[in-house]
Amino acid sequence: MYGVKGMDWIAQDGLLARVLAGSYPSGSSNLPMPEIWKMIVEDRVAAYNVPSGILFDMHREAAAKRPGVLTKVGLDTFVDPRHQGCAMNDAASDPVVRIEQFDGEEWLYYRNPKVDVALLRGSVADENGNVSMAREGVLLESLSIAQAARASGGIVIVQVEHIVKNGTLHPKDVKIPGILVDYLLIGRPENHLQTMGTYFNPVYAGDIKVPTRAMQALPLDERKIIARRAAMELKPGAVVNLGIGMPEGLASIAAEEKIEHLMALTLETGPIGGVPASGLDFGHASNAEATVEQPAQFDFYDGGGIDVAFLGLAQTDCHGNVNVSKFSGRPVGCGGFINITQNAKKVVFCGTFTAGGLEIAVEGGRLKIVKEGKSRKFIEHVEQITFSGHYAAGVGQPVLYVTERAVFGLGAEGMELLEVAPGIDIE
Repeated sequence: MYGVKGMDWIAQDGLLARVLAGSYPSGSSNLPMPEIWKMIVEDRVAAYNVPSGILFDMHREAAAKRPGVLTKVGLDTFVDPRHQGCAMNDAASDPVVRIEQFDGEEWLYYRNPKVDVALLRGSVADENGNVSMAREGVLLESLSIAQAARASGGIVIVQVEHIVKNGTLHPKDVKIPGILVDYLLIGRPENHLQTMGTYFNPVYAGDIKVPTRAMQALPLDERKIIARRAAMELKPGAVVNLGIGMPEGLASIAAEEKIEHLMALTLETGPIGGVPASGLDFGHASNAEATVEQPAQFDFYDGGGIDVAFLGLAQTDCHGNVNVSKFSGRPVGCGGFINITQNAKKVVFCGTFTAGGLEIAVEGGRLKIVKEGKSRKFIEHVEQITFSGHYAAGVGQPVLYVTERAVFGLGAEGMELLEVAPGIDIE
């Protein structure tokens, strides 16, 4: 079992029956749960993909012994039971969401799962089981999960780095009270990384702040071209969400242009302000002004708190639909994508026009396609609807699709070409 990480410890036939997650790994050994991902692809376990914000709501509803979550998040996307109903493979046959009519409107109702065992982590715990997250970069939804387990008659197991004497922790630093904790485990350093790729960075924990001008600038490639054009949609005072992948480049552009202080860059994991990290450290931020619990962040998002959201673009079609959750039958998951895109005041999708070997050059202020990518991202019909162009058009939401060679907008009839980069022939 050497090298096993996270929940892959329970990736055993007959032990694991169902997986309900906000997102799934890509199957890479560098990411968590490659064995569970393999079980999903091979239909050895029923797999469901629920928008992350809804999962957090489920925990809080279960904690209060309420039956489920009533929301509009997910309407007209693949989580809608009129499409796939959250199912990510053929083994997922038991519906987890249904349509309900309430107060004359159409809603989605997600029923809560029972939490028998909660596996959580923190930084330090005292002898009574009170848990501090002082060295963590984000707070996530640990409190809600612990409360849900307690309300369900389950147990709570928390992994920490150190156990300290009672009375050591300031009460306001305790994020999981000891009355909710049944077992404590002391984790080895190699099993207690702060992020996917970093053992500990005091910047992410908020212990120190660093000059943003010391951050490395992006090279002038397709990613930077897209990020710089997308950054034109930033406005002073705006509350901004940055998604994983291509949109991460906007944080670098904001730091490079010294404008990050003019707006509030936020991440779904809870950081507000500062400069979001990228790569395996995504979800954390340098110089954050505040870090809130993830369910509270999604309450803010679902309530329309985001002025403009920048998300990735993996597949799109002429109707303005976007797919980031499933490709060739292989699950990726939506994460907070659906919560964010359905409720932001404006959405900007960022991605290259083609993928798989695309090579570009910038010569004399003009873009040159040196080598076209092997796979098309603008197709007739997306494999799965993670963002519904029809829903967005119906509510009048402004939507842009930014690529290295062109910018498209969502109109009443679907996708419209708005801009073309210098050097690119439309035909």
